[in-house]
Amino acid sequence: MGSRSLPLLRYSCRNVHRAVLSQNARLLSTTKDLTPKSRPTIFDEETDVLIVGSGAGALTASLRATTLGLRNIVIEKEETIGGASVISGGGLWIPCNPVSKAAGIEDSEQDALKYFEQAVGDVGPASSLTKRQAYLTYGPKMVEFLQQQGFRFHFSKGYPDYYPPMEGAMGKGGGRTIESKAFNAKKLGAWESKLPPSRIPAAIYTNDAAVFSRLTSSIGAFVYATRKMLPLIAKALVGQRLTSMGRGLVAQLLYLNLRKGEGDIRLKTSLSKLVQGPMGEVIGAEIRTSKGLMTIGATRGVILAAGGFAHNRTMREQFMPQPVSTEWTNSPKGDMGDAIQEGMRLGAATALMDDAWWGPTIMDPVTGMPNFALFERARPHCFIVDSSGSRFMNEAQSYTDAGHDQYTRNQKVKAIPAWMIMDSNHRNKYMLGGLFARMKPSKEALASGRIFCAATIDELARQIGVDPEGLAKTTKRFNHMSREGIDRDFGKGNSEYDQFFGDPSAGINPNLAPVTKAPYYAIKIWPGDLGTKGGLLTDEFQRVLGKNSRVIFGLYAIGNTAASIMGRTYLGAGSTLGPAMTHGYIAASHLKGMR
Repeated sequence: MGSRSLPLLRYSCRNVHRAVLSQNARLLSTTKDLTPKSRPTIFDEETDVLIVGSGAGALTASLRATTLGLRNIVIEKEETIGGASVISGGGLWIPCNPVSKAAGIEDSEQDALKYFEQAVGDVGPASSLTKRQAYLTYGPKMVEFLQQQGFRFHFSKGYPDYYPPMEGAMGKGGGRTIESKAFNAKKLGAWESKLPPSRIPAAIYTNDAAVFSRLTSSIGAFVYATRKMLPLIAKALVGQRLTSMGRGLVAQLLYLNLRKGEGDIRLKTSLSKLVQGPMGEVIGAEIRTSKGLMTIGATRGVILAAGGFAHNRTMREQFMPQPVSTEWTNSPKGDMGDAIQEGMRLGAATALMDDAWWGPTIMDPVTGMPNFALFERARPHCFIVDSSGSRFMNEAQSYTDAGHDQYTRNQKVKAIPAWMIMDSNHRNKYMLGGLFARMKPSKEALASGRIFCAATIDELARQIGVDPEGLAKTTKRFNHMSREGIDRDFGKGNSEYDQFFGDPSAGINPNLAPVTKAPYYAIKIWPGDLGTKGGLLTDEFQRVLGKNSRVIFGLYAIGNTAASIMGRTYLGAGSTLGPAMTHGYIAASHLKGMR
């Protein structure tokens, strides 16, 4: 089937299905287990579409549904809005999107599809050819739709795809990642308080963050950061409360939903059970509110957009590689897998449940909280080792690949935790979590073991329990390769992706420089994540599929509730949010019966 001729209503019994949904919205079968054979009752409330979750995918689905004339209710179990989206970098990986095109980027669906094939490969139905074609077709349409609603985008200049050497990838200069323009949260009125506090001190963009995290490394970096900050300071002086990245994305989507005035967003409201009709179709849900349980009928269907199961230890123990912990994840506390479990209760198929959006994580020396180590490990003057003191990965590679490498290494040599070794050059130039350049670790941070410091590499090895001889040998070899500018062991700094996070002032290789200046530091590296990849299996319209591969009518899943179209990889910045929002757009369109 051609990607541009995808029908958005393919089942022949659609009129019968609508009639059944309409009838059952008035007369619901329910008892304790809410099975189709149960006694009739009436829904407490009715809408066309019920959306579970309030992240970027959910808010896009709500906005699309509203513009198509569909009544919809968004429920969010937390006190704040945005889920994992609001604390993310906020990037969207959308090939051939109109924002990049307007910036002069030349791209093609064919190149993007080749890149998909090369990088993702065959991972089963979660990332089928039909699903990839649908994503590449409707991703740009989703962006265009948001622009028509007044959404303002920013082109993330310079952000390369994560596997630049592969066919169809975009390397230096980037082109496929976009994000929300910095947004004045003051426009939200009372709803501004429903956004979690910002994790960054200024409304900067993801493509600028790499420079901001090394602003003391060179005069050029400092000048660049200052030039970016001045307009933000000027706007703050006139009363604007600018927010960007994931928080800006959610804020702007929320604003557009509120402006439409027809969306209904309810916080502190969670999914209890999905309700099925006599043919097994989903016709509504039982939900928990501050006033107790109630039922909502959904005449068109339910969209599950409630995230994954990063904080559900039981599910992690059941599905994921060992060791597991909920202490290393960077995902929100509410990421408990509720929606996935409910889909599984109805017989939904799942895929990729053993994988995650891995991201090497440190416990912040300042706060003690998990901190996604995106920039720190890619810099010069550092490397990562296992308990034998040996390196086992390209420290600057894609974070998902780094997570895979850490678990693989741990099967042979203890590598959880691994250790990032750095010298004073690293500490004088770059941030380390919340520890600014040149800032000394507190006595409490040192005493608690969040960070270690020693006068020699040998002493550091003994402090952290790493083989001293092995670490000495690794340090000597790493320093020799750094002076040459070539990592002959793992290729750190070889790709344009690596270099994007490096330091151009380092010399031959922006990701390599010797570890020679005392005192030396070490910090634990955990296989943290940005959320889980596994979830309910869906078709190209985001309809949930049963274990028999048949559609569970009336039930849709997007975002981390659905098995990822990206398979076991991370194609580029925004590989979580791009699909989440595109799939929200597709699901809402399909519920209306439109493209």
